Amino acid sequence: MKIRFGIAGTSAITERFLGAAAGNPDFELKAVYSRELERAESFGKKFGATLFFDDLEKMAESDEVDAVYIASPNALHASQSILCMKHGKHVLCEKPFASNQAEAEDMIEAARQNGVLLMEAMKTTLTPNFHTVKDHLYKIGKVRRYFGNYCRVSSRYDNYKKGIIENAFKPELSNGSLMDIGVYCIYPMVSLFGEPESLKAQGILLETGVDGQGTVVFKYDGMEAVIQHSKITTSYIPSEIQGDKGSLIIDSINNWRSARIRYLDGTFEKIELEDEEELMHHEIREMTDLIKNGKLESDQNTHENSRITMKLMDEARRQIGLSYPADEKLE
Repeated sequence: MKIRFGIAGTSAITERFLGAAAGNPDFELKAVYSRELERAESFGKKFGATLFFDDLEKMAESDEVDAVYIASPNALHASQSILCMKHGKHVLCEKPFASNQAEAEDMIEAARQNGVLLMEAMKTTLTPNFHTVKDHLYKIGKVRRYFGNYCRVSSRYDNYKKGIIENAFKPELSNGSLMDIGVYCIYPMVSLFGEPESLKAQGILLETGVDGQGTVVFKYDGMEAVIQHSKITTSYIPSEIQGDKGSLIIDSINNWRSARIRYLDGTFEKIELEDEEELMHHEIREMTDLIKNGKLESDQNTHENSRITMKLMDEARRQIGLSYPADEKLE
């Protein structure tokens, strides 16, 4: 039996998601929600959907929908996820999980209260590549530093410089470099090494109030982690996990497509990884497998990983003076 999905959000990431889902025999796109019904219909019909909504609650109430993929702006992740879960729908929520830790806690509690599956759609930690790299960590000896680097100029930055402010730079949508880009560095760090003891953050705030770029240093017992992120500059250097016997080099932290070890004597070992066109199919397979097996939480993208990641980003934002309207609800 296919798992019938509803979609909240009709952006480019949703198109990629549905392209990846096409190869999953357990996935069926049933419904699409958009604030504009015409948009829901025009988007959904391209991918075979038969139900269209401009009211999310009505989609959540539908007995023809089993699960919902939330791909709306960050500020709506929590409220839309909770609404769907209250109606008994399983939820796959795009990263970042929420605007802040408090919202993440509310989402996790809603999943538990309603007996449904909730998972953050962090694709990289669900790939075979991520786990292959993890299996090779012992070769570099005692880990002393994790360096996560993801800096890429936003496709909306040219418009921003012209005074045209699109969603990527709006604080009311809980956007910015840390949330949209930095999470790709922080979530795998948490998955590999757990919660750090402390952190120190720096960042550059733009005129709209969101961060354009930043750096965060995390302290662990016996090691440190450094991440740098940016939506206003591009970096071409890889990420790296440094040990006392060598370094494991990850060319792209946002996809983990290629990696190698350089040992202290200068020799290299290539880590054989799968090179797939679309990595999102792993998160879809994880979601459908969990639902089929009656599981309410992923063993890989756990609730705890999502909670810790949001906690760390909250503290980093606090230190650089970045707040969102969503945070004001907590006061």
